[in-house]
Amino acid sequence: MKVLMIIPAYNEENSIVRTVSSLKKAKIKNGTLDYIIVNDGSTDKTKEICEKENLNYIDLPMNLGIGGAVQTGYKYAYENNYDIAIQFDGDGQHDASYINDLVIEIEKGNNVAIGSRYVADLSEFRSTALRRFGSSFLSFLIKLCTGRKIYDPTSGFRAADKEVIALFASDYPTDYPEPDTIVTVIKGGYKVSEIPVKMNERISGKSSLSSPFKAAFYMIKVSVAIIVSGLSHKRREK
Repeated sequence: MKVLMIIPAYNEENSIVRTVSSLKKAKIKNGTLDYIIVNDGSTDKTKEICEKENLNYIDLPMNLGIGGAVQTGYKYAYENNYDIAIQFDGDGQHDASYINDLVIEIEKGNNVAIGSRYVADLSEFRSTALRRFGSSFLSFLIKLCTGRKIYDPTSGFRAADKEVIALFASDYPTDYPEPDTIVTVIKGGYKVSEIPVKMNERISGKSSLSSPFKAAFYMIKVSVAIIVSGLSHKRREK
């Protein structure tokens, strides 16, 4: 079993070394665990730190956004024949101790496994009320379009099997892709599971949705994307 951790990184100079260190301590029971940092055109010293610390990284010549960075990781996973790819944020919010649990979910026959903040409340760190409301609304919208309840549709901590790696390597949304791609895989007939995980407060930096205007724009854009995906995607042929 070959497992790849995909770490999209934009201006994560203060957290990237600690993030990789946590991954190096993580263990999976059946296979090997590798990682690749995708430096998404950072304007700080992220690239220099990756070089200095001899970290595994791909350097994008310009900022593609989260979708382009993550898809780069899936392309790398596909071209290097990984069995499972797991998205893992570079800001320190994700807890590496749950990696093996996600791998087990894929081994059970699921195509996608999501690390969820809301299946069970394990985290001492809590997101804002507005963010929780937004997540609940997107969860409602996904259920409306797919018939499936997903508790944490914006979680960036999730695993994909070989079939979904190939799918995401060829087609992946550019902006805020997590809710949109959940609809894609459910409508496509792929098996999706959620497991409870603990999330941490980010080590440094701030969310891309830090202002009310950006948050409102995000909700409108993602809601439209969910509806369009729900109407357009068909089940895959097995």
